[in-house]
Amino acid sequence: SFLTYFELVSWMRGHESSVFSISVHASGRYAITTSSDTAQLWDLDTFQRKRKLNIRQSVGIQKVFFLPLSNTILSCFKDNSIFAWECDTLSCRYQLPAPPESSSILYKVFAVTRDGRILAAGGKSNHLHLWCLDAKQLFRIIQMPTKVRAIRHLEFLPDSFDAGSNQVLGVLSQDGIMRFINTQTCKLLFEIGSLDEGISSSVISPHGRYIASIMENGSLNIYSVQALTQEINKPPPPLVKVIEDVPKRKLNSGDLKMKVTTGRVQRPAKSRENRMQTRVLKQDLAGSFENKERLQILLKGYGEYPMKYRMFIWRSLLQLPENHTAFSSLEDKGVHVAFLNLHKKYPIRSRKLLRVLQRTLSALAHWSAIFSDTPYLPLLAFPFVKLFQNNQLICFEVVATLIINWCQHWFEYFPNPPINILSMIENVLAFHDRELLQHYIAHDITSQLYAWPLLETIFSEVLTREEWLKLFDNVFSNHPSFLLMTVVAYNICSRAPLLNCSLKDDFEVNILVLKNAVESKVYHINLPVHNHVRILGPCLCPDIIVSFPYCRQMVEDMQAEVDQQRVEDEAWYQKQELLRKAEETRRELLLQEEEKMMQQRQRLASVKRELKVKEMHLQDATRRRFLKMQQDQREMELRRLDDEIERKVHMRDQEIATTAKDLEMRHLELESQKRLYEKNLTRNQEAVAKEMREDADAFRRKVDLEEHMFHKLIETDQTQNQKTQKLIEENLAEAEQACLNADWRIEALRKQRCDDLQRQECYREVARLLRENRRTETEVVDAMMGEEARKWEEAKEKDFHLKSEKKASALADASRKCFLQKETNDALEHAGHVHRKGESSRDQNGQVASSCLPRTSQLNDVLEMGSSTCISLNQRRMQWDTTERDLMERVRTLRQRLTAQARNRCQTPHVLAT
Repeated sequence: SFLTYFELVSWMRGHESSVFSISVHASGRYAITTSSDTAQLWDLDTFQRKRKLNIRQSVGIQKVFFLPLSNTILSCFKDNSIFAWECDTLSCRYQLPAPPESSSILYKVFAVTRDGRILAAGGKSNHLHLWCLDAKQLFRIIQMPTKVRAIRHLEFLPDSFDAGSNQVLGVLSQDGIMRFINTQTCKLLFEIGSLDEGISSSVISPHGRYIASIMENGSLNIYSVQALTQEINKPPPPLVKVIEDVPKRKLNSGDLKMKVTTGRVQRPAKSRENRMQTRVLKQDLAGSFENKERLQILLKGYGEYPMKYRMFIWRSLLQLPENHTAFSSLEDKGVHVAFLNLHKKYPIRSRKLLRVLQRTLSALAHWSAIFSDTPYLPLLAFPFVKLFQNNQLICFEVVATLIINWCQHWFEYFPNPPINILSMIENVLAFHDRELLQHYIAHDITSQLYAWPLLETIFSEVLTREEWLKLFDNVFSNHPSFLLMTVVAYNICSRAPLLNCSLKDDFEVNILVLKNAVESKVYHINLPVHNHVRILGPCLCPDIIVSFPYCRQMVEDMQAEVDQQRVEDEAWYQKQELLRKAEETRRELLLQEEEKMMQQRQRLASVKRELKVKEMHLQDATRRRFLKMQQDQREMELRRLDDEIERKVHMRDQEIATTAKDLEMRHLELESQKRLYEKNLTRNQEAVAKEMREDADAFRRKVDLEEHMFHKLIETDQTQNQKTQKLIEENLAEAEQACLNADWRIEALRKQRCDDLQRQECYREVARLLRENRRTETEVVDAMMGEEARKWEEAKEKDFHLKSEKKASALADASRKCFLQKETNDALEHAGHVHRKGESSRDQNGQVASSCLPRTSQLNDVLEMGSSTCISLNQRRMQWDTTERDLMERVRTLRQRLTAQARNRCQTPHVLAT
């Protein structure tokens, strides 16, 4: 029953050997499957293969996977070559150089940090190679303890405070022990597993809190990282740190090697010539500003970010810290009391969406108590909850970042609407469209009606999903004042219907219904940033938001840089003003040139009109000539078609006449065939009738002969019986006189008993004959049904069967003759025997008077038995006569049916035609 919850979505075929690695892109759209001989790139939206990587058998693939938070594919081969490919174009971006010969190992396992900058590789050695993918070079070789001979698995331990640059690496060796080392200090932090209870495989949770390990004895162990070490959860390092510049010379493996120890880091001694210079750097803001400028150029070119990279770009723009520990602590506090009855006020159909919204609002309320009493917070957070419902941490941090940066000064007049922000919007609207503002004032429409509903719902109720996403692509890429300028631009772009409104309800309805393209108008208002919104500061880094106690110095440095940037902006604005004036001068010159060109175009237009009139006349003449030629061609075609029709009619008449003659000939042929078939059928019927008559005559002769023999047998039997009877009567008379005083009652009872026995035997004989007759009749019926089922084509088999029946009949005749002859002989012999006994009894009448009665009874028994036998024979003969008559009648009926069927077949036109 467990399997019923799963459904096969797609079956992706293409690998000839087993797949040992699957890597999925961060967007969830692409996946890479790797086997020993090939790697294939799949599109998970269509489940179709995009590209297949085939290599030589001698090289082999170790692993192919996506780098985190990037669009790069890393392919590692068995010859230690590592290539980086672009996912979209599948072009080779770079190849890592070969490792030093002194520390060359065959790479078997790989691991990448969450920011995709560091690659760790290991194999059958106690050395680990760390590659910097940004610099594309090997920057560190870590030597594990001597007890480690081979590395079976590598995995970085995630940390909430390292922004993806993981520094703790888990190394599972051949002895079943997984050691966790710091890649920066090369210090052994802790280890799990032992020689007695080794680890077979291990995986770390995405938040880095737990480690799940499958032991060699088959058990599953779950380890708590917090319980194993306290160093993993230490506070984040300061944002000001000392880094070292690596010289551009080629590094030797000896300069890179560092041994793993349990205490301080042991580094090899360096000469003064190789001593590296150090410098102090502040937070790297130049790179983020440069990336943001590139994204703004992309946004201005296309109007929006690509759909599949939008979430990644938003997270990069907002620089979300992804602080799982802080969010978990807020989430563990449960649902806030202010949002227990959220479903009553906001009845959302999806229970999952309602639950995520409730948790996000509760986390915000636990984070700051003011949010528990903010009435518009659900409206503000709902679009982001619906967008990030599968990642609640990102949803919380996006909403928090939006509130701190784009909702500045919203809570200064809490619980009232932010009068200061609404005043900014009104001032900007007065600057750009005073007529619309005067119209609002004249009808007592304040900014709480035309601006605040848009702000508290962040335009989610007036824009579609695609429009809203496009809007926030621009909001997150610009100054926090962009959101306020969007409200102004929305009202200005909708000024035409708003100026026609006179009632307050009409204003409210139109403001919440109208949709217009406001992007260009927003940029027109927002660039340069309006003086009325100068109080809004720049976006704060999310790290500063979450970890403000650690970053006060950073805020001051950023404020200084912002001030410097403001001065540079003023200079840029002045330069833009000069450029604008120069542009206006050139625009006037351009207008003059355009006026001259307009006059010249008018003259050219008059010349074109004259040429057009001439062209129309020529086209008209050409059209007439073409129509006449086309009409002539059609007349020729009609004449040709008439000739063709006449020829076809003549050919059709000839074919009809020929066909009629053929039909007449065919009819004559059929008539002749019919007469021939009828003649043959008559001849066959006469032959069959003659044969049947001969069979009937022979049968009658045979029956007469048998009747004669049977009557002769009966007459002979009757003659002998009369003689015997006469003799017996004489003997009986003498016996009666001799035995007059005998006990005649006992004799009568004995005679009755003999009569009963004889009658019972007769009944048995009759029953046996009846059973034989029924069996014979069943066989005859079955034979007749088989005869009816057979077809005319089986005539030969029927003839053969008829001959067999004749032979059987002849054998039966011979058997009956023998039987009759035997019965006649037996009767004569019996009569002679009885006669001899009668004579002997007459001579010995006086001497054996006492024995006459038994002999007389025996003679009576013999006579009665003979008479019963004759009766049974007569009955049997009558039954056979009846059966034979029925059989002959059925044979005659069958032959009549077969003859009628043959006659019908011969008279059928289809049979004649064939």
